[in-house]
Amino acid sequence: MENNYVIIMAGGIGSRYWPVSRSSRPKQFIDILGTGKSLIRHTYERFARKYKPENIWVVTNEQYRGLVKEQIPEIADMQILGEPSGKNTAPCIAYATYRIMQNDPKATCMVVPSDHLIMDETLFLECMEIAREFATEEEAFVTLGIKPTRPDTGYGYIQYLEEEKSPNVHKVKTFTEKPDLELAKTFLTSGDFVWNGGIFVFRASTMKSAFEKYLPDLHNLFKQGKNIYNTSDEAAFITKIYPQCPSVSIDYGIMEKANNVYTIPASFGWSDLGTWNSIYDTMDKDASGNAVVGKKVKLFECNGNVLNMPHDKLVIMKGVDNLIVVEKDNILLICDKDLEQEIKQVVTDIKLEFGEKYA
Repeated sequence: MENNYVIIMAGGIGSRYWPVSRSSRPKQFIDILGTGKSLIRHTYERFARKYKPENIWVVTNEQYRGLVKEQIPEIADMQILGEPSGKNTAPCIAYATYRIMQNDPKATCMVVPSDHLIMDETLFLECMEIAREFATEEEAFVTLGIKPTRPDTGYGYIQYLEEEKSPNVHKVKTFTEKPDLELAKTFLTSGDFVWNGGIFVFRASTMKSAFEKYLPDLHNLFKQGKNIYNTSDEAAFITKIYPQCPSVSIDYGIMEKANNVYTIPASFGWSDLGTWNSIYDTMDKDASGNAVVGKKVKLFECNGNVLNMPHDKLVIMKGVDNLIVVEKDNILLICDKDLEQEIKQVVTDIKLEFGEKYA
């Protein structure tokens, strides 16, 4: 396990969880499930079961470095990579890959989001180990594909070939961006599509070669740091080059173009927790289908609501259904669950009218 590294991506803001998720403390640093631990803490502990703490790295916005250190005190400062600005996943992965390779040219990397729910962690780690072994031996990219349970339009899809390259490992045929409902239904019926969970495994050298071939501008920027990474000049170097990085996802920039991409279709109780409705789906509910975080919430003749309230706030609701009711600091949000996709635009409007302090 000496050459195996976990890269936790933790730079997003999670605006669909506003007002609980704010720019000062985004979704991944919040106990949004009411478990007593933040999502990034859950992610760290999941991998710390199997991999060495010194090989678990976090890439985040520079302003969240303190939050990472506060919630994962086990990792050293040098394992926290601070981005000057959000530039999507390709620059994030490039930074971590080139930095790790400076110390360990034989590294194999497992890239995972910081804010996803995994119910069956044992099965998940078994799948990650299959992916790691295959990626290391075959110089391939491996992604964990989530077997779809419904025709969801909120996820990207991966189509794979039926033939197995190795037990449970299939060659990827196509990547598809978020489809409309009819196309999503077709994908579900066909049986050879999985959701793209944004989890990738690869040898660092394989990824570096792919950057050189498919994203040469990024490669040329990060290769300049060869003698700068892990020195006192690294932060200034990253601050200098990041504005020059194209904002591109690893899916679009590399995975959709490379011919050595494979997937492991699996079901381990996954959710990207991307919306309040996805949180609602995972939470315990009362007999009327209400999901509640909050110690002083009383509901009368209410059905199908999701609430996230401060524990010292007394909340009484009567005769209302299908609502998102969330309070955090100086903001109260009440929204129809069916309109939750519009929350992101609401946040943009609020910032314009009332200022950044409400973002």
